[in-house]
Formats: sequence, structure tokens, C-alpha cells
Amino acid sequence: MYPTTLKDYLRESHLFRARAVSATLIILLLLLLLILHLAKLQITDHAHFTTLSRDNRVKVEPLPPTRGLIYDRNGVILAQNLPTHSLEITPERVKDLDRTLQELGRIIDISDNDRKRFARLKSHQRRFESIPIRVQLSDEEVARFAVNRHRFPGVDIQAKLLRDYPLKDVTAHILGYVGRINKRELQSIDTSSYSGTTHIGKNGIEKYYEAELHGKVGLQQVEINALGRVIRILESEPPAPGMDLHLTLDASLQRVAMEAFAEENGAAVAIDPRTGDILAMVSKPGFDPNLFVEGISSADYDALQNSDDMPLFNRAIRGQYPPGSTIKPFIGLGGLENGVITTSQKKYCPGYFQLPNLSHKYRDWKKAGHGPVDLDQAITQSCDVYFYDLAQQMGIDQLSEYLAPFGFGQKTGVDITGELGGLLPSREWKRATRNQSWYPGETLITGIGQGYFLTTPLQLASATATLASRGARVRPRIVRSIRRNGEPDPQEQPVSQQLQIARHSEANWDNIIEAMLQVTEGARGTARLIRNEQYRIAGKTGTAQVFTVKQEEKYEEEKLEKKMLDHALFIAFAPAEAPRIAVAVIVENGGHGGSVAAPIAKAIMDHQLLKERR
Repeated sequence: MYPTTLKDYLRESHLFRARAVSATLIILLLLLLLILHLAKLQITDHAHFTTLSRDNRVKVEPLPPTRGLIYDRNGVILAQNLPTHSLEITPERVKDLDRTLQELGRIIDISDNDRKRFARLKSHQRRFESIPIRVQLSDEEVARFAVNRHRFPGVDIQAKLLRDYPLKDVTAHILGYVGRINKRELQSIDTSSYSGTTHIGKNGIEKYYEAELHGKVGLQQVEINALGRVIRILESEPPAPGMDLHLTLDASLQRVAMEAFAEENGAAVAIDPRTGDILAMVSKPGFDPNLFVEGISSADYDALQNSDDMPLFNRAIRGQYPPGSTIKPFIGLGGLENGVITTSQKKYCPGYFQLPNLSHKYRDWKKAGHGPVDLDQAITQSCDVYFYDLAQQMGIDQLSEYLAPFGFGQKTGVDITGELGGLLPSREWKRATRNQSWYPGETLITGIGQGYFLTTPLQLASATATLASRGARVRPRIVRSIRRNGEPDPQEQPVSQQLQIARHSEANWDNIIEAMLQVTEGARGTARLIRNEQYRIAGKTGTAQVFTVKQEEKYEEEKLEKKMLDHALFIAFAPAEAPRIAVAVIVENGGHGGSVAAPIAKAIMDHQLLKERR
């Protein structure tokens, strides 16, 4: 029989109670801590966590403004916004980007150029921003993706407005184009003003008037679900659309000017001398600016960049050419105004000119010479020898001083980006830039618009407009009015400034204009082929050498390559008695101003002046 062990029930009872009390106290303490923490979350940190919760549910999105439109002077639209759909990827929401692109390629055609553009944009955009992988989707492609949308988180179709230029190459150089904002531009723009905006003006009117065309960004608060899909819009502040521009340009005249060049390259500018309005400004060849809007392919860009015709080069404002004989009316006027010559004085032209005690012959374009000629005949027949002699008498200092007020050697101040100012040579310029003295022979060739002398087609047209208005110089302009909130706001009319040059005799202006009339109407005028009975044209032909012919060599045009031919120039204004249009035309390697450049100018003037009679 085993011994019996007695339990200490009293001790066990106390132990149980102690453990129960301890457990209860621990539970109460934990409960108190929980209550305190809940109080902290609900009361102390309520605002903070409410904000976090709201940010997780509510998203603030920028609303990009609609870019302003651009019209010509007659209301023809030159730059518009077309609705389109693009397939866009938000990298932050895509787990496997390579696989996603591969799968998307089975549904929608994605080219190598699309992938390269996507990679380029991805490299300088933030991960939470959507990036287009395909633009301008067709309706079929939109529908094809819609039924597969659930398979591609982070991929969506966005409806947007795409910039479009209906006239393409006809207005490319004057309008410029918009393109995607790059890294360099991000560093200079106000990013808050461009939130949600992907494009910016790159050149031309689009860049010069970027502030007016862009508009003001709006904002909206949207409620989203766990997948990031928008459920509803909570608040919205609509964007302010960009302002519309109405240009001085005439789209029909612009097209006529472009077509008049046919297979030739060059530039033409037409200005209303009364107002400074640019009626047409053509650079040939042009290019299709629509290629640049969403990112041009490498192949297309290389083709444009490497073309011998340089279609991306704006010849009208950046092409710097010797003015050739088109400068002769200005220099002839300077000779009269400064009392160096008179209209009755004659100079014998044997076909060359020589400085005293020098054997070098400065040749005339007419080898046999023009014989005795006065100022009228020298302009009409474009006698070089006459102007060699006049330049020598005036000297480079007087020449530069007289030509500068017409705008030679300086920018016109036109409202477009990229303008160059040409070059009006002078003694001071050569000393400052080349550290060399000025030579008498350089004065002679300056007198026929050669040597260092350079001008742009716009600059030459502006000077011609000043000549047409007898010294009243008006700054050229392209934008006629800006439409603000639906109401036109005409741009301030440029102020006409009367040139303060020498004696400013009306008879001198009459003589020069009469000589320019004989260029188109006289029996020996160099542009007599464009004479017409409907209005009178005052003009001047010119040629600019591409290369220098040695003293003993002969310029044989028929044996030269096209790229070695002289540039052909022509300036004109009409009607001569009350000018409403002034034109400057340069045809690269055209050969002869009278037969090549003058007909282009006439086509422009015919369209502008004769349509006014219809």
C-alpha cells in the first residue's frame, strides 16, 4: 500500500489568484496602451493619417491647356490641333517592361523607331509619368487594345490633341514646329507652368510666341481605386487655352511663291512697304514639320540633315548672300545725295576698271563694255565699271555710313527666331575682326555688292521696301494680331522712321526709281522680260559670285556644275507710283537675275496685285 500525498489547496488557491490578478493587470495595461495608441491615431495624428489616406485615394492631376491656333491674314488655318489616340506606358506601374512591350507588339504594331523613341523619352522623364510607345493609333488598334486592356496594368490609351501643319513645307520655315520637351528645356522653363504638357515650340513662330500660344495649366482632383483607375472627379480648375495668332502672311501668296521656284532652291520675301507686313516668306526647299511633332525617326532626320539641298536651313532669315548688283540703286542714291555724282555725268565703260598705277583689271560683266553711260543707264544695264568708279569716289567710310540706315549689316527685328544680320563691311569692321587694313580694291567690289558684303533675303526685302517708300523704314512683322479670350488684340503697328541721310532730295529718289523702272521697261533693261501692261515694276537684277574667277580665266557658265553657278537675285516694288508690295528673290546657283529670279518676283506680284482687281 502506497503513502498518500496531501495537496495544499490553500497555497494553490493563492497562487491562482496572484496569477489571475497579474494576467488581468497585464491585459488591462495592454488594453490601456492600445487605447492610448488608438487615441493617438484618432486624435493626435488624425490630420496626418487623414492626409495619407486621402492621398492614397485622391490624386491631383494637371490639365494641359489647348495650344493656340495660327491663321494667315485671311483666316486660313496654318497650325491646328487634331484629336488622336496614343498608347502610353507608366514605367512605375509595370513590373516587367520588356515582357510588356513584347506582349503589346503582338496586339499593336510597334516598330524599332517606336521603341527607340520610347527609350529616349524614358531616360529623361520621371517613372510615374506616362510615356507614349505608339502615337496616332487607328480606330482598329484602339479597339484591339481595349479588349486586352486587363492584361496590361500600367498601360493605357490616352486621347490628346496633336499639333498639325496643313501646308507642310510651304510654311515650315516661318511657323517652325513644336516637339517634346527635352532635358535642356526642362532646366530653363517653369515646370509648374508646363505640368502635364509634353510639347514646346522649337523654332519659328511657334518658339517666338511660345508664351502666348501655350496657355495656362489647369488642375483636377480625382478619386482612384486600388488599381489606380479614376473613379470620379472631385474638383476641377479648367486650363486656359493658348491665344490664337493671326499672321500678316497670305497663305495663297506663300504657295504661289513656293511653286514659282519650280526645281530651283532659294528664298523670296514679300513685304507691304506701307506697314511692314510680311506677305510671303519662302525658303526652298522646305520640309514637313509634322515629322518632328512626336519625334522624328533617325532615318528621316538623317535624310534631312545630310541632304545637299539643306531643307532644314531657313534661307530667308539665315541665308547670307552677297547682294550683287541689287545694291546699285542704293549706292547710286548715295552718290546723288552726297553730291559725288549728278544724273547727267557719264563714265566711259571699256569693260574693265583699273585703280591708278595698278595693272589689275576689275572686270565688267559685259566683256566689250557699255561705252559712255550715265547713272540711269548704269542701273538699267547694270554697268559694273560705273559703280567701281562711284565706289572709289565715295570711299568705304561714306559707303558704309550711307547704307547702314537702310538696315544692311543688322537684324531687321522681325518677330521670328533665328534671324541673322548679314555683314556691311567697313574699315573698322575689318580692323576689329581681322586685324587688317582696308584696301582700295575692296571698296570697288563692295560697290557692286561683292566681297565681304552679305545680306539676307529678308534684310534685302526690307531695304527695298524702304527704297520704295522713299526712305520711310518700317520694321517687318509677321504677327498681325493676337486673339485674347476670343477678342482680337491687334499688335502695335511698327513705327515708320524716316531715314536721315544726306540732303534727302525728292528729285534724287525720282531719278533712282525711274532708272529701276527702265530695268523692266527699257529696251536694254536687264529684267525687260517681265514687263507688263497692268502695273509698273521698279526693279533691279543681280548676280552673286559663288567662286572667284582668276584674272586670266574666263567665266564659262555652260561648262560649270550647277552648284558653281552664280546666285541670281532680283529686287522690285510695285506699283512703282504707289508701292503696295516690295520683293526680294534669291535663287541659289540660278545664274542670271533677269531670266531666273525676276520671273519668280513677277509671279508673286501678279498674284498679290492682280487679285486686288478681281
